[in-house]
Amino acid sequence: MKTSKLVLLAFVVAAIAAFFALDLSRFLSLNYLQQSHASFVALYERQPFTVAAAYFVLYVLTTALSFPGATILTLAGGAIFGLGWGLLLVSFASSLGATLAFLTARFVLRDSVESRFGQRLKDINRGLEKDGAFYLFTLRLVPLVPFFVINLAMGLTNMRVGVFYLVSQIGMLAGTAVYVNAGTQLSQISSLQGILSPGLIGSFVLLGVFPLLARKGVDAIKKRQVYARWSAVLPKTFDRNLVVIGAGAGGLVSAYIAAAVKAKVTLVEAHKMGGDCLNYGCVPSKALIKSARLAHQMQHADCYGLDSCLPISDKGRGAISFKKVMARVHAVIAAIAPHDSIERYTNLGVEVRKGHAKIINPWTVEIALNDGGKQRLTTRNIVIAAGARPFVPPLPGLAEVGYVTSDTLWDSFAQLDEVPRRLVVLGGGPIGCELAQSFARLGSQVTQVEMAPRLMMREDLEVSGLVMDALRDDGVTVLTGHKALRCEAFPGEPAPGQGEDGAPMVAHRRGGVLVVEHEGRERRIEFDELLCAVGRVARLTGYGLEDIGIPVGKTVDINDYLQTIYPNIYAVGDVAGPFQFTHTAAHQAWYAAVNALFGDLKRFKADYSVIPWATFTDPEVARVGLNEQDALAQGVAFEVTRYGIDDLDRAIADSEARGFVKVLTVPGKDRILGATIVGTQAANLLAEFVLAMKHGLGLNKILGTIHTYPTLSEANKYAAGEWKRAHQPKRLLAWVAKYHDWKRG
Repeated sequence: MKTSKLVLLAFVVAAIAAFFALDLSRFLSLNYLQQSHASFVALYERQPFTVAAAYFVLYVLTTALSFPGATILTLAGGAIFGLGWGLLLVSFASSLGATLAFLTARFVLRDSVESRFGQRLKDINRGLEKDGAFYLFTLRLVPLVPFFVINLAMGLTNMRVGVFYLVSQIGMLAGTAVYVNAGTQLSQISSLQGILSPGLIGSFVLLGVFPLLARKGVDAIKKRQVYARWSAVLPKTFDRNLVVIGAGAGGLVSAYIAAAVKAKVTLVEAHKMGGDCLNYGCVPSKALIKSARLAHQMQHADCYGLDSCLPISDKGRGAISFKKVMARVHAVIAAIAPHDSIERYTNLGVEVRKGHAKIINPWTVEIALNDGGKQRLTTRNIVIAAGARPFVPPLPGLAEVGYVTSDTLWDSFAQLDEVPRRLVVLGGGPIGCELAQSFARLGSQVTQVEMAPRLMMREDLEVSGLVMDALRDDGVTVLTGHKALRCEAFPGEPAPGQGEDGAPMVAHRRGGVLVVEHEGRERRIEFDELLCAVGRVARLTGYGLEDIGIPVGKTVDINDYLQTIYPNIYAVGDVAGPFQFTHTAAHQAWYAAVNALFGDLKRFKADYSVIPWATFTDPEVARVGLNEQDALAQGVAFEVTRYGIDDLDRAIADSEARGFVKVLTVPGKDRILGATIVGTQAANLLAEFVLAMKHGLGLNKILGTIHTYPTLSEANKYAAGEWKRAHQPKRLLAWVAKYHDWKRG
């Protein structure tokens, strides 16, 4: 703590200690005020300005230092100065003193509080940015809440000083007037409790509730304004309770919940049921990863005491039937597809329409049906779950040489007899890393190009390093810090689009050259296939959002309840953000569906406090909550506990002894701020930490849970044990050792 903070804190502590040591509270009692009333009035008549100034300073100091007795001083204001001058002095002195207390708490305490409760305080500040003035006004109007508590608590937030002072000045005026007026009748007061009757307290409570009711009224007015241009097309009755656009994870869950509570719901999908995850993302990529992992194990069977089943040379290229691998991928998609099929959801009570949906107005959706024709549906609520598509960078020459994305490769590569000989992967995020490693294990010569200085930039440095080492061990040429400049045809080939004689070219060899820049120098990388995996962008166009005025940026603008500017139109999944995970889309879908169908009774804010994610490289990377770089960036204090999986019995037995479990906790406590696991089955192991964080369980609870031996899940228990070992009660154990010495005689 800085010297200036220590000096101020010492002054405050000394002042409070002196107040109680000298029993100064006796001068701030009702009896003393009543006994001294006449002498104070006489002194005021002789020296009005001196007495008023002294009273003002005393009131400010009492309030600033949170001394008990502000109520007596307020009564004294009315008793000595009368209602007019007393109210003026007390009103400004109390607000100024409260602001000084507010600033003192901010200066002395806020940094330490932020270091321990950074995320929680951030959530509070986010709420105060929207409604802070209303909440403070309400608290000031209700005399049941001690004002000194409000002063100190608000000082720990990001509320602006001017807002705090102005709201306090206005909000405390009514209560101040009551006490100052009571002071003018000082002789009739027998106790402080008698000043506020139950009826008066009730009136203050009603006043306190008024700002919130006013806010509701303002929201209602805004709602009417938003819908004003559409009032002429507001249906008297509605065809549906809910229309859901998009049958990915978010859309399927929204529709399922609506049907489960017997709402009439229509789900619209233009392409394939199951969305990106089933058809292009999670399912096919994990099927490919499994085949690639098995191929890797077969090539390295000697690690398990067996003869290698595939030649190590050229990484098994030619010995692996890539066509069969891709056929298996599509078979896996087909096997899972019934879970998301039209038939299943129809049986669940969902009406499914195949076509492209467009929002015509806040209550009308027009569907251009795939089999021809159009259908218009009126609906109480709409959920937009249109998903995302791969981002293709505007790279000169890219379209001419040809490329695939994480969406198109499954159909494009299914036509290949062999795995691509030379594959360039653009992008060093989770998708790029997963696919680069898989194709390398299946026999491709893979070059991975990433403009950032390292792979997987959202992960801690040691995590990125471990993944990069694993990819390089599998033969991937990893080029970080390399910027893609352009694509060109193979050397010696005609330029794309024209033949040697200038006539249009009929065909040219697939692939080309990627030109990259690193440290000011260009490098040329020849490839047969180029995979763009540089991220995904939300599908925002073509759904009528721009036509009805819904603001969009990279995603649809929504509030905490997942509502757009139209309270009956919601967005979930990739179009809503902030995460592009299937499980997050499903998580949001619950909130959107419940808020849409029951929001008039109760609304729920989407909860992102505990969101897990995983990258399915080998080793896997999985985490929840904060990692080290996040905690440092947010200024959150933390301790790190680390357990190396190379020490775990089951990992050693499986020849998977690499990786670690890293847990961030509140300093000195076992409360989990975040966990990162790198190793085999990391995504499955993470579930225990997700559960613990969601329900407020600490590492002591994990340590006290029986884990089956020998399993990988013991890594979590041993990580908790490492934390316990670092927090041993050393003094107590020293006395325990003496006790045992004594027991031995």
